[in-house]
Amino acid sequence: MRQSFKKIEKAIKRWYLMLVVGVIFIVLGIWTLATPVDAYIALSFVFAMGFLVSGITEMVFALSNKHQNWGWSLVLGILSTVVGVLLLINPAASMVTLPLYVGFTLLFRSISGMTTAYDMKQYGILDWGTLMVTAVLGLILSFVLLWNPGFASINVVIWTAVAFIVLGGYSIYFSFELRKLNKLMKEE
Repeated sequence: MRQSFKKIEKAIKRWYLMLVVGVIFIVLGIWTLATPVDAYIALSFVFAMGFLVSGITEMVFALSNKHQNWGWSLVLGILSTVVGVLLLINPAASMVTLPLYVGFTLLFRSISGMTTAYDMKQYGILDWGTLMVTAVLGLILSFVLLWNPGFASINVVIWTAVAFIVLGGYSIYFSFELRKLNKLMKEE
């Protein structure tokens, strides 16, 4: 069992970075639901900053915790950072294409979440099923956004808010699971 911990030891040292990512996404989701009219006008800037900060945070997490699948975290961090920069550069165009940005980012994050849940199952000590269900829910929401961007743009505020709250919940839950592992490692 100690060898299983050694494989992920670095990944769990900075568990709180995933907590920060989750809080950022939940705050974005709640703000979007609370101010729907203003939200659509301001979405490009708020989301650009959210993507930018969460992307940078996730890259730091990946680079400082080179665990078995750290490449996925790095790629998702880079993707989030690039999307944030693109949204900041051209807010008018980003409002038109926002459902696609959000949909593809959520799609990639959900796939990463399913991979992470499967990896956690391999360690046999985490509640990997909750992680998997949350990631699959994010995947379904991403398909809704990508399948019909016209429908999605009408409802982009609601869909985006729900998607970010789910994604934030996943990241927070995952960070607490990493924290549990961190405590177990300190006890040994």
